[in-house]
Parts: sequence; structure tokens; C-alpha cells
Amino acid sequence: MSSLTDDLLHQLQGQPLEQMSSQLGLSQSQTAGAVSAALPLLLGALGRNASQPQGAEALFGALQRDHAGAAGGLDIGSVLGAVLGGGGGRQADGAGILGHIFGGRQETAAQGLGQATGLGGSQANTLLKILAPIVLSYLAQRMFSGGGQAAASPQALGDVLGQEHQRIQQDSSAGGLLGSVLDQDGDGQLGLGDLLKIGGGLLGGGNR
Repeated sequence: MSSLTDDLLHQLQGQPLEQMSSQLGLSQSQTAGAVSAALPLLLGALGRNASQPQGAEALFGALQRDHAGAAGGLDIGSVLGAVLGGGGGRQADGAGILGHIFGGRQETAAQGLGQATGLGGSQANTLLKILAPIVLSYLAQRMFSGGGQAAASPQALGDVLGQEHQRIQQDSSAGGLLGSVLDQDGDGQLGLGDLLKIGGGLLGGGNR
């Protein structure tokens, strides 16, 4: 079974990648490299958030509320168009979604991604804002499409994201970047205090 990261990366090939390249002012190969580093960062952080029951419930609720339109099939072009065009309301609000995913670590995530890819912090931040709504729409499509509604639950979402998080941790480059972003107090270990801060970011204002 392909990982969520690989599957979504595959779906972004072609026109979506071209659109992101022109928005960022990068070559397609640079953009592809940056996206392949950014997706594990976003999915890994979501996996970490969803490892706590309340985090999984908050994320599941957000998917149902803002992204369930993707259940009929993920139209990356329309999601991307809404994000780049500045429309689409909450489901295309990349900055707001990043705030829920990373809490107060959004800047650190952008800087870490920028260093890892050579983009620099502001371009990396723009890329994360573009990708965040796409990632959530993709997760909604995975959870709610194909008659999977009955099986869809916060626990199922947590399981899927937990497996992805483990895969990412085993990848030295992606896992290292993810760990450096999520380690809140800089001690090299992700403790309960870090998780509560991250979970608070996911839950804070997420249910309105």
C-alpha cells in the first residue's frame, strides 16, 4: 500500500505542480522537491496531533465541516484554484489551517522546510499555505469517499495518520525535519508538554 505522502505527491504531478511553480517563481523540479519535503511535514504533524483522541476528534470534525465536499472525489485543481485565488473561505484558508496543524510552530516549520529545500522561509511558508488545504481535502476524500462513511471515525483517521507518521519518522530526512519542528522545548524529545501545546493549537478555535 502506498503511503499517503506518495499517493498525494502523485496526484499533484502535472498541472497542479505547474501552477504552484509559477506562484512560487520556481522551476518545476525545485517545486517538486520542496513539495516532497513539505507533505511529510504536514502529514506527520497531523499524525502527531491525531495520536491524541481529542486531536483526532477535532481534526475529524474539521474534515467533516470544511472539506467533506471532497468526498465525491478530490479535485485538486479546484482546491488549488480556490487557494491561489484567495477564495473558498475556511476550507482554502491555508494560514488558518497551518495554525491548527503546527500551533505556535508555524514559523519554525517554514524555516525548517526552507533550510531543508533551499527555498528560504517566506517561499516555504507560502508553499505550506498552498498545500495545507489540499492535504485536508485529500484526507477528507480518503475518509469519506467510496461508501466509507460508515467506517469513517476519529479513531480510523487517527490510525491512518498514525501509520503515516511512523513511516515518515523512519525516513531519515523527513523524520529529522518533522522532529526538529515538533520538538517544542528543544530538548530533542517530544514529551507530553510538547504534545499538549501542539494539541492546543489544533483544538484552539477549531470548533467554530
